[in-house]
Amino acid sequence: MRVGLTGASGLLGRSLGAALAARGDEVVVLARPGSAPSTHPTIAWDPGHAAISPEDARRLGELDAVVNFAGAGIGDRRWSRTRRHDIRDSRLGLTRFLAELLARAGGQTHLVSASAIGYYGSRGDETLDEASTPGGGFLADVCVAWEDAARGYGVAGGDVALLRTGIVLDARGGALARQLPLFRLGLGGRLGPGTQWVSPISSRDHVRATLFALDHRLNGALNLVAPAPTSNAELTRALARALARPGALAVPSLALRLALGRQMADELLLSSQRVVPARLEAAGFAFEHPTVADAVRAALA
Repeated sequence: MRVGLTGASGLLGRSLGAALAARGDEVVVLARPGSAPSTHPTIAWDPGHAAISPEDARRLGELDAVVNFAGAGIGDRRWSRTRRHDIRDSRLGLTRFLAELLARAGGQTHLVSASAIGYYGSRGDETLDEASTPGGGFLADVCVAWEDAARGYGVAGGDVALLRTGIVLDARGGALARQLPLFRLGLGGRLGPGTQWVSPISSRDHVRATLFALDHRLNGALNLVAPAPTSNAELTRALARALARPGALAVPSLALRLALGRQMADELLLSSQRVVPARLEAAGFAFEHPTVADAVRAALA
């Protein structure tokens, strides 16, 4: 399989690119100006200006699939007005241009585009699957518009899978990497009340699920979360147990809102999202790490 990849320098992109190459697939990176160098063949493009040179378009050639993981990080800095614009624009503009580019190429390429369970908003104890309606809030609005941008390729006749990703547990990056130093010092603890539902997935299962979507040419929304959602408090306990450290502290909601701003704290750390991977399991995907304890152990191995 010949697979195009955006966001190749991020945690998910690096992991998927390595897995594709390891099984013999050809990976072609689509890199914006200023992107980190890649070990894979690279095509230069500038989605911000809807530009790719005729020569690079020819070099890109025919692709069996494109996996679109590009987008500014949502948790690496405070959500200023500028940062919210970057989070939204880095996803929507690139995805629209990618959909148009693939449509002009004939619509035969399978587009697998990232999204997030932020799509559902904060929903308390409600169990959420791919048929659930979108929620409210900044992240939900971004995810809805992001998915609509990818679906533009489907309107043109292409196959589109939308990966609604939960919390990816990986010690090399993301939320877990930021928490680990505190937990190793015995200073880890639940966030806010701890009763809010969280829906994690191990990094390995995320890669495996993406490959499964590619190999089976799946279409539509897919929740990339482990089949057993849990509470923030239980995730905290699982991490503390795995590290053999106490995890009895708590960060008050007020402190999180003061440190990050109310909107970022409420939507990233205090929201309740009880999400299940109904369509993946119905398609026959089997998780290696179905519980939070499994996923934490895999992340720390």
